[in-house]
Amino acid sequence: MQKLRIDIWSDIACPWCYIGKRHLEQALATFEHKDDVEIVWRAFELDPSAPKLREAVPNAERLAKKYGVTVEQAHAMMQRVIDAGKAAGLDMKLHDSKSGNTFDAHRLLHWAGTLGKQDAMKERLMRAYQSEGAVISNLDVLVSLAADIGLDATEARAVLESDRYTADVRADEQLAQELRITGVPFFVLAGKLAVSGAQPVETLKLVLDKAWAERPQLEQVAADEQDQPACGPDGCD
Repeated sequence: MQKLRIDIWSDIACPWCYIGKRHLEQALATFEHKDDVEIVWRAFELDPSAPKLREAVPNAERLAKKYGVTVEQAHAMMQRVIDAGKAAGLDMKLHDSKSGNTFDAHRLLHWAGTLGKQDAMKERLMRAYQSEGAVISNLDVLVSLAADIGLDATEARAVLESDRYTADVRADEQLAQELRITGVPFFVLAGKLAVSGAQPVETLKLVLDKAWAERPQLEQVAADEQDQPACGPDGCD
């Protein structure tokens, strides 16, 4: 039986992407055809200009500067997302998260995908960034995270110290532009059904059923269903 493929554009630094990932997993848990679903993670950089640092500034300071608010107000902005994450079963510690470039992390994801470990790598990266305050632009951190899911640390370092999978990440980003994706998470099911934002579990269940039925043309879910939190280059909802 042909698998149902779900392509998901997201960024490790996107909290709504983590929540959207968990919502999809919860929807799949009761999906009759869950064993015939293939998930492919696609790269999307919220801030391609973010520096690659060994130590990065806390996100609250970055958000305060970006939006012209106090650090205390930035923490209040984060709390809404933390509460949404808690409802999804996530222990997000965004107050401790640190900004940084995610390009190498996306390259690591492509490599993990060749070894059948992409979803596990995505989960480990997101948990490290969203809940553990890890600096994911730090090569040593990335190598350690790869080792955490059973990947060879020496090979992971060799990948990261080269330019391998750079073209794959750029191809994901180019396709995102062609699809006019401006915010993430963004899901494309069976190459036919597109849905954006951290949709509720019940909405994703309906989308899974629609995709399985192989609807004949690409479509967007209804506008009222589309209005869900997401992250874009200018920030998160």
